[in-house]
Amino acid sequence: MSGSRAEAEEKAGSRQRLQVNEYKENQNITSVSLRPVQTTVLGRTAKVYLVPFSLSNYKPDQFKRPKSLLDKNSNNEVACKKCKKAEIKKTCRRILTLKMEATSSKAESTLQKSSLDVHTESNKWQYKSTSDTVILSADTESSQDGDSDEDTTPGLDDFSGLSPYERKRLKNISENANFFASLQLSESAARLREMIRKRQPPESKRKKPKKKENGTGCRRSMRLLKVDPSGVSLPATPAQPIVVADENPLLPPGPLEMTPENRDGNSELFKGFLQTWAEVSKTRSKNTVKELSSIKSYKANLNGMIISEDTVYKVTKGSIFSMALHPSEIKTLVAAGAKSGQVGLWDLTHQPKEDGVYVFQPHSQPVSCLYFSPVNPSHLLSLSYDGTIRCGDFSRAVFEEVYRDERSSFSSFDFLAEDASTLIVGHWEGSMSLVDRRTPGTSCEKLISSSLSKIRTVHVHPVHRQYFITAGLRDIHIYDARRLNSSRSQPLISLTEHTKSIASAYFSPLTGNRVVTTCADCKLRIFDSSCISSKIPLLTTIRHNTITGRWLTRFQAMWDPKQEDCVIVGSMAHPRRVEVFHETGKWVHSFLGGECLASVCSINAMHPTRYILAGGNSSGRIHVFMN
Repeated sequence: MSGSRAEAEEKAGSRQRLQVNEYKENQNITSVSLRPVQTTVLGRTAKVYLVPFSLSNYKPDQFKRPKSLLDKNSNNEVACKKCKKAEIKKTCRRILTLKMEATSSKAESTLQKSSLDVHTESNKWQYKSTSDTVILSADTESSQDGDSDEDTTPGLDDFSGLSPYERKRLKNISENANFFASLQLSESAARLREMIRKRQPPESKRKKPKKKENGTGCRRSMRLLKVDPSGVSLPATPAQPIVVADENPLLPPGPLEMTPENRDGNSELFKGFLQTWAEVSKTRSKNTVKELSSIKSYKANLNGMIISEDTVYKVTKGSIFSMALHPSEIKTLVAAGAKSGQVGLWDLTHQPKEDGVYVFQPHSQPVSCLYFSPVNPSHLLSLSYDGTIRCGDFSRAVFEEVYRDERSSFSSFDFLAEDASTLIVGHWEGSMSLVDRRTPGTSCEKLISSSLSKIRTVHVHPVHRQYFITAGLRDIHIYDARRLNSSRSQPLISLTEHTKSIASAYFSPLTGNRVVTTCADCKLRIFDSSCISSKIPLLTTIRHNTITGRWLTRFQAMWDPKQEDCVIVGSMAHPRRVEVFHETGKWVHSFLGGECLASVCSINAMHPTRYILAGGNSSGRIHVFMN
């Protein structure tokens, strides 16, 4: 094969030199006929027509080929275009098949050599001189023994019509095939399969041993079997109950001594504090005027209320759940109930302010409701989740127990009678209790079940005291105390306009003609309760952000006892504030404190006669606005 290739190269070189000399001798010939030259490469014969050509003497249509050659070339060009793609695919398929079927290094080297020879011969036929134009005819003649070579090595016809890009593509395919053949992946896979088959143990089913019916089993501990050495069963020992320490153990029943936790109870300062509270309660002036002032004068009074560093102090440990202001006209006394069960008292008229704060622990769980007695303001009644209601008597320095139910948890209460002798108590599980303080003992007079799954707040109508309103999970009910019985009592009116959890519901403080509710759907609703019938209409809906989150006490909108057409509620807005709205939904005032009010006041209380506002936050701090 190499000898035939060398002979072909020598013949081609000699013919080219002859043709160049002939061209130099006949540069001035104006009419030249085409002369075919035959050459043999790789066993195939090709006709090459060499034409003398000069750019200086070139004229259009100067060179004319024979008609037979033109017809032959045109037919071959059409056939070449049709078969071009088929030949490329055929060539690629043949090369890949040959390369992938190679199983020995000798076959691989032979295949690489043949591929390189083909590319070398094809590149030779692509040579073009600046002075000669070589035209390859499509009528190549195959030799007698050329058919045997087509099966193994691509000939001249396979590459004569390909572009440089297609030749490069075929070369890449050939190189990739050589690379994958050199990896010998199929042989490696076969070896791995043989190794896996050899390593797999033969499958064998293990025979289970037969049980011996009469045989003795394994020895077992007689202690674990709970039998004595003679084989007699031992008596079962009673299981000792696991004692779980309660995080908030109940305080002992009965009265508790009023001993402050933040200072000495026998000090002269504390005795003077108790005496001050008792004297203020006796000399309290009774508020008989119940007339509403105009909104203009009311707003002017609110604008005069300010806050300072002297009116801000941390009173209790933990979040504040309830607040109450003493009705005294002389001194400013604030009470706060905390999540930890503490009750804090603060006399703002005492300086320094640290000496006017006293903290007590009458309960073991959160104190959710605080009221000063309307008859004797020296009595402070507190309700807790721990199922107790206590009355703090400052004249005797004791916390008396009014009502106790260790099986239940209380949520709210209110005075059902004007003399504060009877109470209506709401339970978290949805029941209610009627308590008479004049009856000896700490039990209730009547336990009433309701249709509510939970009761959050209870509030009595200020004029028609037989009516009271309860705020449940999503419903609000109004009951008549005269129709309560031990079985499930049906409410007179049900308000079902709320779409989410309800936090509170309160009658207006003077006439009870309005009801304000706080709901988790970011709305404050005001109803017309002037005529308690089968239904009370909704008057106003106030958009207000009531989403306090997990760590803040829920908002509870409260009426101003001096101006019953205005509502006071905490706010999540920045800067922190406490807002006042009119029953028509109009904004009235915002209490801004700057650096003195840097937290959210969830629970707020207004003095019944003076312009004093007290707000409590989640850290036990009390903020007081006053003029």
